[in-house]
Amino acid sequence: MMKEDLLLGNHTICKDLSQQRKRRKKNIRKTLLILSFIAPALLFYLTFIVFPVGESIVLSFFKVKIFARKATYEFIGFENFRTLFADEVFWKAAKNTVIWAFASPLLEIPIALLLAYVLHSGVRRNAFFRVAWFAPVLFPAVVVGIIWSWIYNSQWGLLNAILETLHLGALIHPWLGDPATALPSLIVTSSWMWTGFNMVILLAAISSIPKDVFEAGRIDGASNSTTIFQIVIPMIRPTIINLMILCFVGKMKVFDLIWATTQGGPMWATETVATYTVKRAFFWGTFEKGYPSAMATFWFFIILAVSIVATIALQRKESLEY
Repeated sequence: MMKEDLLLGNHTICKDLSQQRKRRKKNIRKTLLILSFIAPALLFYLTFIVFPVGESIVLSFFKVKIFARKATYEFIGFENFRTLFADEVFWKAAKNTVIWAFASPLLEIPIALLLAYVLHSGVRRNAFFRVAWFAPVLFPAVVVGIIWSWIYNSQWGLLNAILETLHLGALIHPWLGDPATALPSLIVTSSWMWTGFNMVILLAAISSIPKDVFEAGRIDGASNSTTIFQIVIPMIRPTIINLMILCFVGKMKVFDLIWATTQGGPMWATETVATYTVKRAFFWGTFEKGYPSAMATFWFFIILAVSIVATIALQRKESLEY
């Protein structure tokens, strides 16, 4: 009897081990399958995001001279950063970037919210307006820049032509040629381009609000403005805050629209950190890559810090509310 129990126990152990090996092989195959799907994206991320960022951080501590396709590296510690803090053009570019990053969310999000509410209310030709208001997002920034350069043209631009037609000739202006109006003009252009994206996100958020809530508001006699401020905004506030953070961070890296229109001019009026870094790295003929790397590294950590602080603050606020 004991012998039979022992044989049965051994058989059970062998069976359990066999099942464990099968499960282990199955898990390995599953892991390899998952890796095969994420490997292309991971390789792309490592090659074009992680490696360039790491290389820029390293090069920011060197004086890198490139001449005749040969590079020389001289370690200089924090010298590039000391030069950076004394660079008036960089701080002018940083000021322009911060102004853009703060102004865009305050312009884009309210307009997007209003458009989303209008679409949710069932305006006639709803599908047409959805496409029309979202279409600018689909245009490349270079195309948007060229179109709005024509609109802002001081000689034959559409904006000045409209002002002249309305007998407002005193307002005719070289919009991109005047340092006082160049940056606000590009901020308006950027907002025109990205408002449709924010509108779609906010429309989805508004559509998630139960219809009973809107019906209760109508029964109580709530106007459209009351509905927006007392019902819609409080119920989709996390979405609005997230969009504002995304908009802010995105504008801290703005480059393409400026490069297609003013390239930072006139007189540094539309210069941003991204455009100034590219100029110092590739267009000024200095053949020195260490200092532009220091600028990119410094601004990378500024954006990273802002993103982390904003995310933590948002999470704390949500945890206190719920």
